Amino acid sequence: MAVPLCNIAAKGEDVKKGDVVLRAGVLIKAQHIAVLASVGCTRPLVTIAPRVGIIATGDELVEPDRKPTACQIRNSNSFQLAAQVAGASAIPTHYGIAADTKQRISAVLTKAMAENDVVIISGGVSVGDCDLVRDILKENGVKILFERVAVKPGRPTVFGVADEIFCFGLPGNPVSGFVMFELLVKPFLYRMMGHDFKPTSSRGQLERTIKRKNAERDFWLPVVTRYDGKVAQIDYHSSAHITALCEADGLICVPAGVTEIKEGATVVVRQI
Repeated sequence: MAVPLCNIAAKGEDVKKGDVVLRAGVLIKAQHIAVLASVGCTRPLVTIAPRVGIIATGDELVEPDRKPTACQIRNSNSFQLAAQVAGASAIPTHYGIAADTKQRISAVLTKAMAENDVVIISGGVSVGDCDLVRDILKENGVKILFERVAVKPGRPTVFGVADEIFCFGLPGNPVSGFVMFELLVKPFLYRMMGHDFKPTSSRGQLERTIKRKNAERDFWLPVVTRYDGKVAQIDYHSSAHITALCEADGLICVPAGVTEIKEGATVVVRQI
């Protein structure tokens, strides 16, 4: 015997007249597109995506289509950062490789600052003779708000502002640049668009004990979550070991002051 109203969607059971279906600051995904279409909102008011200029520095760099000599490496950071910027709903622009001179870096920086909302400079932020970025930023009117962070990898990270242009100086080692973008730059870009970014995370049991001697900084490590829910540390040598991230599906943090996380402990995995 048929049940009255069986398989019938009642008028207003999803939303009613006057209901707010989407609020300011929401990151629009496929399901939000469906909601906008269902209520006839064909021209929603959205935030303009930030324009992000990306500069690589270093005499040792050549572009990927060139064969490096024994003392050169290919520029991978610019392309990694551009992909991360695009993945954060912003608009990346390459400004190529700037040689390690004040004149060249300053010229490229000036152009990038004139054409973008945010500038990311890769390399040249440590304390070596060729690490010129801090001084160049200051000479171009950038007020440095911080120039190192208590994070491994990525300690020599710089951030400053000039008028309404924001500048990040990220370490040249690719894992450092990747991690600092995920921790600092991505949330910043989303905040510029009015969105409160929260990374996707999961929990699992650590497969093997992690130990370290120096615990002055937060230490982010690449991991993979197994089918059984165990979290395994990836074979990871240093902040230059970018291929380790290709095997990883997330990062875990060993907090400052902690020298050991024991096998079987529950850890939070920040997905990448």
